[in-house]
Amino acid sequence: MSKTIIITGTSSGIGFVLAEYFGKKGHKVYGLSRKHTESQYFKSIPTDVTDNDAVQNAIAEVLKIETRIDVLINNAGMGMVGAVEDSTKEDILKLFNLNLVGAVQMMTAVMPKMRENKFGQIINVSSIGSEMGLPFRGFYSASKSALDKVTEAMRYEVYPWNVNVCSLHLGDIKTNIAENRVKTKVSQPYATIFDKVYALMNSHVGDGTDPLEVAEYVENLLGKNKWKAHYYFGKFGQKIGVPLKWILPQGTYENLMKKYNKLD
Repeated sequence: MSKTIIITGTSSGIGFVLAEYFGKKGHKVYGLSRKHTESQYFKSIPTDVTDNDAVQNAIAEVLKIETRIDVLINNAGMGMVGAVEDSTKEDILKLFNLNLVGAVQMMTAVMPKMRENKFGQIINVSSIGSEMGLPFRGFYSASKSALDKVTEAMRYEVYPWNVNVCSLHLGDIKTNIAENRVKTKVSQPYATIFDKVYALMNSHVGDGTDPLEVAEYVENLLGKNKWKAHYYFGKFGQKIGVPLKWILPQGTYENLMKKYNKLD
């Protein structure tokens, strides 16, 4: 059955692949991103998701054509790298404004129609890194962790209307995220170790999973009637970090993380 699907952050990367994938499958797909994107498989609506008026206008535009909104995939987001000490208030607020506030504004905009139709599926794209404070990515981890907690809370609030919400925690996916990260000024005490960690970080993305595999995973998820709060998708070496954090002593876990990130 054809669904009406709204996806944010569709100008490139995972969002673009998702939008084209579901468009090719015959779904009615609307891609929201700051710039217009040409595609024969989805309709692009230029939208800055941090601007609530723009979000409301975009959803109104969809509802001029559609009678339902079945799926929202909150994919728009950005990375941020640098030491906690070097991060500015402006950098932190910019990150949270997109990764958290933008996603919340999108959910708020689609909920009235989902409630009316007594059906909805909302996927908030998170990160495996939201489950742990990653070195030199502390605020990125924090922004995605905040989105996870909002997702958990919302599940309780919207289930009476048959609306499912989940966090999809991704590992490294082969995209151009490295080009779009906010990179804070790196102060002298951190320079050497940061350069080492940053090079490793980018190599992990270069060796990441194909975004098409994410699209296939999401398609499978949309076919389920009931959702768990959290799903984890990525390479085994990254996914295993989550249960290990739950079961290992903190010191042991930190030593493993230091080794993985070449901090030892």
